Amino acid sequence: MLAAAPLLVLPVLIYNLIALTTGGGFAAEAAQVRMTAEMFMVHMPNGANWPVSLGDLLLAASLIVLFVELLKSTTSRRSAIINHSLSMVLFIVCLVEFLLSPAFATSVFFLITLMVLLDVLAGFIVTIVASRRDLDFGPGD
Repeated sequence: MLAAAPLLVLPVLIYNLIALTTGGGFAAEAAQVRMTAEMFMVHMPNGANWPVSLGDLLLAASLIVLFVELLKSTTSRRSAIINHSLSMVLFIVCLVEFLLSPAFATSVFFLITLMVLLDVLAGFIVTIVASRRDLDFGPGD
């Protein structure tokens, strides 16, 4: 059953933990400050400095998880349908949080929500295309 769980729930849970532990709960605007605060600096070969924030790291990890989710959506197992359904529920939760809670009205959470939406769409599209290929008609049909 754990194989059917969408992996994008991990970045959403991490964001929820960060946003809700900064103080102020769902009304916290401190989440925006915490997500954009510089964690470390990368000195580039061209002499420029690249400030990396917690939001940047969370988005990079979310993209990697999205890639794995897209690979998982290509399987035609029974658990794939459960995964697509749970991904849809996760998208609805993300959308409600984004629209109704100030702590989640950030660019970082919007992009994570967009990744969850892309996972939902890609999962259903890949399943539909794969089921069309699996559909076999007889020689006279």
